Amino acid sequence: MSRADVLRTIKDAEADAGATLAKAENEASSIMSKARAGASETVAAGRSQAQADAQQMIDDARAAAQKEADKVAKGGDKTITKIHDNGESNRSTAVDVVLDAFKA
Repeated sequence: MSRADVLRTIKDAEADAGATLAKAENEASSIMSKARAGASETVAAGRSQAQADAQQMIDDARAAAQKEADKVAKGGDKTITKIHDNGESNRSTAVDVVLDAFKA
């Protein structure tokens, strides 16, 4: 093999190596872009799921609080009814006591 053939072979090998390196850099860049996009999607999905879970917790707590408030209100309504009924039964006696007080 002549010197010119050896030099041409070296140049061809260098050109091939440069093309292989450029291709590898493009592939690495593509892999990095896909990985970043995948990571962004994973973060977005995680954030969305966390928000949905938090909203569910809030809704559950609100429902439990409403249930307890309804129970307390029902008890209060019973007490008010009892007071009103007792007042009805004692009204005539109270009127007599007040009128007697004015007469005296």
